[in-house]
Amino acid sequence: MAPSDANRRGPARPWPPTCETGARGERAAAEYLRAAGYEICAMNWRQGRYELDIVARKAGLLHVVEVKTRRRGSLTPPEAAITSRKFRALHRATSCYLQTTGEEAEVQFDLAAVEMAPDGTTEVRLIEHAMEYNW
Repeated sequence: MAPSDANRRGPARPWPPTCETGARGERAAAEYLRAAGYEICAMNWRQGRYELDIVARKAGLLHVVEVKTRRRGSLTPPEAAITSRKFRALHRATSCYLQTTGEEAEVQFDLAAVEMAPDGTTEVRLIEHAMEYNW
């Protein structure tokens, strides 16, 4: 490679692309849940326009886990990414999931807040009952 080619590329990026950051966060959240005794039923479940990050089971409950990943030092923490609009979308996706799979368990909405350091290490915080809905 000619020296001029290297200059056009710019400096190496310390962070992976956003989609890769999200995928790493979801994998870290799934590992965290497994270690905490959850059975992972589905990851990245999709049906039409609906999507659920993680569906897991523990103690007779079906946990719908929304994963929010941020780079350490971001202006907003992962917990701030859950809005009422996002929760309505999760509720619709969960209804579709239950109809599609025939599940009849009680559902709990949780949040896995994942922060990623520049070296790729992650910190996962599970916030149970992050979103409430009265079925």
